[in-house]
This record gives sequence, C-alpha cells and structure tokens, in this order.
Amino acid sequence: MLRIRKANINDCPLIHELAFQVFPLTYKDIITPEQCDFMMDWMYSVPNLQKQMQEEGHVYLLTTDEEGHYIGYVSVQPQGENLWHLQKIYVLPQYQGLKAGKFMFQEAIKYIKDVHPAPCVLELNVNRNNKAVTFYEHMGMHKDRQGDFPIGNGFYMNDYIMAMTI
Repeated sequence: MLRIRKANINDCPLIHELAFQVFPLTYKDIITPEQCDFMMDWMYSVPNLQKQMQEEGHVYLLTTDEEGHYIGYVSVQPQGENLWHLQKIYVLPQYQGLKAGKFMFQEAIKYIKDVHPAPCVLELNVNRNNKAVTFYEHMGMHKDRQGDFPIGNGFYMNDYIMAMTI
C-alpha cells in the first residue's frame, strides 16, 4: 500500500537524494550528460528546492511504499487563477511499472482539488522523446502544444505541453 504526504522544507535533502537516483536514468538517452548535470543543479540542488517551495509555490508530495521507504515524488504549482502545472513526477526505477506513477498522479490531482475546488487546467511539460508521454495520455492528458524552451547555458527543453481539465 502506497502512502503520500506533503513535503516540507526539511525534506529538500531527501528530494535531492531521490532526484539523483531517478532523474539521470530517466534522461540518459534523451539529453547529454552536460545538460543533465545543469538541470540537476537548476532543479534539484537543495537551495533551489528550498526556493521552489518558499518563493515559487511548488508543493512536493512524497510517496512511500508499505515499508515506509521513499519511492518517488510529485510537484505541483499554481500558475494562474485556474491553471496548475505538474512540475515533476518521478518514481524510483525499481518501482516503475507497479502503478506508483498512477497513484502519485491521482494524488496530485486530489491535492489540487482540495486547495482549488473550482474547475481548472492542469498542464505539464514532457520531453518529446520521453516514453512518459504515453503514460500522461493514458492518464487523460492530451498534447496541447510544443516548444523548444531555453533553460540556460545554451540548453533547451524540447517539450510537449500536455493538458487536461480537472
């Protein structure tokens, strides 16, 4: 049985540790090692995680398995009156394919609906070459648009922006 809880600022080192276990593996065949290193610092250094939580409105939800081991995280952020962004959703490799991602996705939607009961749009960015595109489609999202977004140091995120109304 999976459990989820809202992370707090003291969980930033844990999120950082989980990210180092899953993010590079997820993107090893999609982006260069240099871009991966850049993105890890940009998104997952402890100070940047703290900034996301304290200044940018990111809410992280941490998932544990039945034994209490942390297996993944999801992050959502309000971006407008009726717009939310699913910023991150990652499951440790050994738990992929066991419906943990579906659980986390559904819990993220539950969280959003708890704090914002009115209908709204949930968007996310996903690399166009990431196999997770089919997962998001299975969860009810659709490809809304796409773009190549500069993130610094000459790197780009080549993403679909997927969306759904919740």
